[in-house]
Amino acid sequence: MKFTKIATKIKQCTALTNNDLLTIINAVMVRMFHRCKLAALKNTELKLTKQHSIVRILITGANGQLGNEFRQLALNNNNMYFEFTDVNELNITQSDELEAYFSGKHFDYLINCAAYTAVDKAEEEASLANLINVDACEMLALACKKHGICLIHISTDFVFDGKQTGAYSENDIANPLSVYGKSKYDGEKIIIENCNNSLIIRTSWLYSSYGNNFVKTIIKKGTETGKLKVVFDQIGSPTYAADLAEAIFYIVLHHKIEGHVLYHYANEGAVSWYDFAMAIVEIANINCTISPVRSWEYPAKAIRPANSLFDKTKIKNDFGIEIPYWRTSLEKCIKKLKK
Repeated sequence: MKFTKIATKIKQCTALTNNDLLTIINAVMVRMFHRCKLAALKNTELKLTKQHSIVRILITGANGQLGNEFRQLALNNNNMYFEFTDVNELNITQSDELEAYFSGKHFDYLINCAAYTAVDKAEEEASLANLINVDACEMLALACKKHGICLIHISTDFVFDGKQTGAYSENDIANPLSVYGKSKYDGEKIIIENCNNSLIIRTSWLYSSYGNNFVKTIIKKGTETGKLKVVFDQIGSPTYAADLAEAIFYIVLHHKIEGHVLYHYANEGAVSWYDFAMAIVEIANINCTISPVRSWEYPAKAIRPANSLFDKTKIKNDFGIEIPYWRTSLEKCIKKLKK
């Protein structure tokens, strides 16, 4: 034993008794014990500091287009901790379920990708649309306020009536024409009223390699029928969900959200639904004839805004992000769909 050898050497050099030696050794051992304990505590504090530096994010509506893009990005992101939920894991329309879920957990951000998005069906299911797009937003806002979480919420171009000639900025007055659009706008307002810190991002013409969307519908129907009719008098900017997810991740990692902020995000460029469809079949190499039609020739229960163009100056300037051109992103998505 190390202490026995030390004791022997000390005894050889001094006239200490055995009891004196035991007293010295016990004092040394106690001192070493306290040093080891202090080192362990410092190591624990260091680990806790490192854990706290990791951004903790809860994503609701994780099985949709945007939610699945977040799942993919999370696979290669070590600076964030994620929990992904959809209705089966967390029903955001139930306040007691939300409170139980947040109990004992800490999140820095909640990204709400959950929404009722059946635009035409909403005209007949206003109660359900409002439950998910308004009431659930209030519950999420209150929960985030209580637990000190910043709420990031995704909204839509449908909050505008589309009668403006130029691109819509965040300062332009909302005037939704449909049940869906009104429910999303009401959701925005209720978040601002009930949450301390929130980031609301309006987007338009969202598509992805996941879920149901215009791109996948055109590919499917174009392949099956070889002939389609698409409206040409509605213009906007398509948004690749993967681009939007990357932009949100960048904002979360490099910027702190304080108070309430509203931004517009869509891919760069302007296009009609007809031109968008033409690009889809061209890039996907589908032999399909597409005929342009006016909106009144393609009847729908919900009125669509004729102009959905967004001015993205604010989000680009405030966060220094670059937004890809719509066709470039469309090519990426279709390439992924072909794999």
